[in-house]
Amino acid sequence: MSVSSPLRAAQPRNQPSSPLGPLAELAGTWSGSGFNLIALPDKQHDAKFRLMLNATTEMLQFNSIGGVVPNRGSAQDDIGIFGLTYLQRVNDAQTHEGIHIEPGIWLNVPATTAPAAPASIVRQSTIPHGDSLLAQGTGFTVSHAPKIAPVSSKPTGPGMASVGLGYLDPYLHSNLPPGMKQAYVSNMNQALVDAIADQEIVNTVVLEVASIPVGGIVNIPFVTVNANATRMDATFWIETVQRADGTQFLQLQYTQTVILNFLNIDWPHISVATLIRT
Repeated sequence: MSVSSPLRAAQPRNQPSSPLGPLAELAGTWSGSGFNLIALPDKQHDAKFRLMLNATTEMLQFNSIGGVVPNRGSAQDDIGIFGLTYLQRVNDAQTHEGIHIEPGIWLNVPATTAPAAPASIVRQSTIPHGDSLLAQGTGFTVSHAPKIAPVSSKPTGPGMASVGLGYLDPYLHSNLPPGMKQAYVSNMNQALVDAIADQEIVNTVVLEVASIPVGGIVNIPFVTVNANATRMDATFWIETVQRADGTQFLQLQYTQTVILNFLNIDWPHISVATLIRT
């Protein structure tokens, strides 16, 4: 997975006092490519599961809400929240079929006294399978490239104790989409590391959110019974990339893991992408 830096790539904005805080540089339209890994129940074809791997293209659009959102207080004074709406569209890179659409909101929440909590960021989203997400976390800035840790796609849980030999062979021998390496199947984040291997990244805004312990995922009953989405964690990196001539452009990378539970097994659904703002 690689993203070039065309002439239309957007320069970083200088907005140190933005009420959006660490979310400020998200505003705009981002596009690029990535990969998707998901295990799905497959009772319809008399199978326990099937593994779906996609090379993806993506467009991610953020728009500022444009004003303060007041939250009224009874145990403390009112607070003001600022945020952005977003729309994410992901297509299969080979067939161009849409495989994901997600409208949502990112919020920058100030520190509070009731409850006693530091400043935080929040992501709210819905997807048309019948799932709604609330995740909370933190945003911070570092003056270097991101440190992207490995992420495991290995299924876990009590149900794995009774599976037979070769049960997870699809993770070892699946047909790979264009650009995907076998190493990515076990560690999808390696695709992100490879994408920036030859880049000079001078600044990174890190946005980390998770549905646990604050928030959660709410599903329609069919999803809960058949492939229960139980938790999510995601990290977004807004990177300032410096070209050889000293000019800069913005790049957005992310990794997201949603745990789907079926057959008494937790199956990681992992998505990664590298995008540039245009």
